[in-house]
Amino acid sequence: MSGIMPALAEWDSFYVIVGSAAGALIGLQFVVLTLIAERPPLRAAEAGAAFATPTIVHFGTVLLLSALSRVPWPTVTIAAALWGLIGLGGAAYAVIVARRMRLQTTYQPELEDWLFHVVLPLVAYAVLALSAFAVHAHTREVLFGVGAATLLLLFIGIHNAWDAVAYHVFVRMRDADAEPRQDKTADKGKR
Repeated sequence: MSGIMPALAEWDSFYVIVGSAAGALIGLQFVVLTLIAERPPLRAAEAGAAFATPTIVHFGTVLLLSALSRVPWPTVTIAAALWGLIGLGGAAYAVIVARRMRLQTTYQPELEDWLFHVVLPLVAYAVLALSAFAVHAHTREVLFGVGAATLLLLFIGIHNAWDAVAYHVFVRMRDADAEPRQDKTADKGKR
């Protein structure tokens, strides 16, 4: 730990745990998406851009933030500049996600969807962006803010991944099971 700035060195275990979790969850997302890909819904690409892709982006951001925290920066200034850029990019991406959610027609988003796909990510990315400006005056507090934003993005990703799997398992498969029954009923009426 001698090459790591002392303030960041104290966060070593936190970012190892959070970064490892994000990396594992990215892999798990690929497995889940592969398993449900055999019965994609109509307009799956537009729904995926609105709901699935942001989950991978948040997990990827957590992994990136965890890796950046382990770089032996000579000062916190470089790390803060990167946090700021990630925050600005993430905030812009949250706006893009909101637009995609509004335009897609596969699923009608509910309040919870708006909260976890737009509002909370926007909060996390705003904290990262603002941390770049406050780091020199309040280094310790900023490090807690960056840690909280990183953890929030991890939990947002976990929630959204679970929500997507639950939707596919309970709603899509239920609808798929109902289709053959409806076809059989229609066939009986034709006889």
